[in-house]
This record gives sequence, structure tokens and C-alpha cells, in this order.
Amino acid sequence: MHIAFDSREHGENLQEFQELVRSAGAEAVATVTGRMRVPEPKYFVGSGKAEAIRDAVAAEGAELVLFNHGLSPAQERNLERLLRCRVLDRTGLILDIFAQRARTHEGKLQVELAQLQHLSTRLVRGWTHLERQKGGIGLRGPGETQLETDRRLLGERIKQIHRRLARVRRQRNQGRRGRRRAELPTVSLVGYTNAGKSTLFNLLTGAGVFAEDQLFATLDPTLRRVELGEGRAAILADTVGFIRHLPHDLVAAFRSTLEETREADLLLHVVDAAGERREATVGAVNGVLAEIGAQDIPQLQVYNKIDLLPGFAPRIDRDAQGRPWRVWMSSRTGAGRDLLLAAIAECLPVERVRERLCLPPAAARLRARLYALGGVCAERVHDDGALEVEVDLARADWDALCKHEGLDTYRMEAPRLAAGAEAP
Repeated sequence: MHIAFDSREHGENLQEFQELVRSAGAEAVATVTGRMRVPEPKYFVGSGKAEAIRDAVAAEGAELVLFNHGLSPAQERNLERLLRCRVLDRTGLILDIFAQRARTHEGKLQVELAQLQHLSTRLVRGWTHLERQKGGIGLRGPGETQLETDRRLLGERIKQIHRRLARVRRQRNQGRRGRRRAELPTVSLVGYTNAGKSTLFNLLTGAGVFAEDQLFATLDPTLRRVELGEGRAAILADTVGFIRHLPHDLVAAFRSTLEETREADLLLHVVDAAGERREATVGAVNGVLAEIGAQDIPQLQVYNKIDLLPGFAPRIDRDAQGRPWRVWMSSRTGAGRDLLLAAIAECLPVERVRERLCLPPAAARLRARLYALGGVCAERVHDDGALEVEVDLARADWDALCKHEGLDTYRMEAPRLAAGAEAP
């Protein structure tokens, strides 16, 4: 069931809804569409459209009616009474897809948490016939209705899952601390679902993770090391895809997984360059990033699938300061891979070391290497021929010179260079 609304608040895309249905493994036997200004409180649709849906269910023998919109618990109950079959809204459909995709223990816990949180508002539907106090021998006691008991048990299970996910979060934090000690930056792939993130992940890392032309093919995050060239490397994280109006229960449940995105040094925002609604999907992804607190992390947009655009060649788009902000490429053919790696290396922050050194006259070769690296900020010659040099080097260059040239042995504790003493 798809309704076109004048208001963007309830508007959804029919093609995307059909992809969701296909990804869930359902077979659509009929599609009912319509147009409204605002939803009706009883059935979400008008009574005439509800009867049209009932006739379609009877004619096709449908067992399930899917709505491409969010329904209130009361609307779901009213529709099920009228249609005499199960009714599932957009949130329930996405939750079902997630339940099918979960593979790891953490992923299954997160999906269960989201399902229970969604179910807690709809619990009355299955227990209306038990909304009475328990009675009989051995059942008298707190005067608790069956519904209240079920809500209490549901709440206890939610608390138990939260405790388990807290342990997983601590383990993830330990892994992140280890990567920080190894001075490896983290690059997180984000983007609308089915934008090609997993295919790009496989292209850059050779990991062979599951990639399929369907929504939410990736659910559990995967991390791999990727070489950027010139001795630099990073950790690349493949994460779950986003979608318009992503259920809040899912965002809350997957918060520990999404922390990989929130703690990243750089976000690769993958966009389907051949998609008709690419600007809308970019806005939807940025909305979810703001919701999880990742809106301020630097982004590099990756316009993927240019192989579907005739005559389009890979390229890097730069801003007014010359920094890369968008790369056009194809993860399926590999075109533009080297351009993307170069852009990532350019966007990642480089830790720098600023020190004052005292080089003896015999260290002319070392002085020449410092100049070759562009690391000399200023220098002054002492009366004994020694050079007082102030250097600013990338951490990797500093560590390499310390290892092979003993650069750290020349550190100075003396006052800074005199004002105005500049390198020639």
C-alpha cells in the first residue's frame, strides 16, 4: 500500500518500497496506490481506500498487507480487523529485513532489541483477550494483569540485552584504543543502502564481504586494513546502509555499531551517481549522521557506479582551497580506485612533530634529508659550527629518521630560536 502525500513528512518513494519488499523475500501480488493530503486517524487511509484494499486481499488471497508508511498501533489493529490478515508498516518491514541479515551475535542482539522496543508499543494487540487479573489457585497475588506481566518481562529482556551490548561496546572501545596506539586512522564507509559500499570495500581491501544488489545487504560491520601508498595505511570500516526515515528503534539499537562511524577520522559518503534521487539520498544520510552525532566528521563524497553513466571518466573534484571533496569512480569496474586512495590519503589528518635539534657539523647529510622532506622551519649557526634547527615533520617521517638516523638524539632543551632567525 503506497500513498502519495503532498507533505514531505509522510512522503515515501514507491520504487524504494518495492525494493524493500523484494529484499524481505515477499512476493507482491497487488499494489494499491492513492493520493491524500494527510493520513486519516482510523485506517491511515480513507474508508473507501481501506475497502479497496480489503477487496484486493480477498481477490488475491493475500496473507500480509504492507504499508509504505509508519502506522500507529491503533491503525494496525483497525486494519487487521477490517482486512482479516496481518498488517505490517514500513518500520516493521525494515526490522524484518534486518532480522534476516543479522549474522553475528552482536547483530542479532541489536535486531532483537529494536524489535522488542517496537513491539512494546503494540503489545496490547496480541493480549486484549487476557486484559484481566490472574486468578485461581496459585495465581492470586500481586493483582497483575497478564498484559502487565508481559510488559514487565519484555522490559527485563530489554535491560538484559542492553547489558550484553554494553559489554560489546567495551570490547569495541578496546579495539579502537589499540588502533590509536598503532596510529592507524579509521575511515568509515557511509551511504544510502544499495549505493555500492560493500563492493567498494571489497575493491579497496580484497575482503570478499557479501555484496548484493539489494537493500541492507550489509548489516554487521567489517573492518580491514587498506594501504594508501607511501607507507601510509588506514582501517576501513564497512557499515550498515542508511535509508529515509530509518526507524528510531534501529538507530538506538545499532548505536554501538554506529560508533565506528562516530569515532572515524574520515567518512567516505558513497552515493549512487546513476540514481535518480541521489540528492535526496545524500540529505537522508546526512540526517542520520546528525542523529548519531557524526555530522562534524570530515566527509569525502564518492560518486559510485559511473560505469552506468555513458562516457563518464573518473575524476577528483576539489574545493576552493584545493582540497578533494568528491571522487567519481566505479567500484564494480575498479575505474578511479587509485584516485580515491590518493584523495583519502590527502584528506586524512597527518600527525606532526615539531622539535628543536642541535646538529653537529658532521650531520650535513641529515640536514639535507630534513630539507628534502620540507621539514626545516628555521635554523641558526652557533659559534662552534653546530646548527640549531627547528623542524616540523610528519610523524611517520620523524619515526623513520629516529630509527635509521638517530634523529631524536639531537633534541635540544635550550631556549627557542631567536626571533627573526629563518631558514635560508
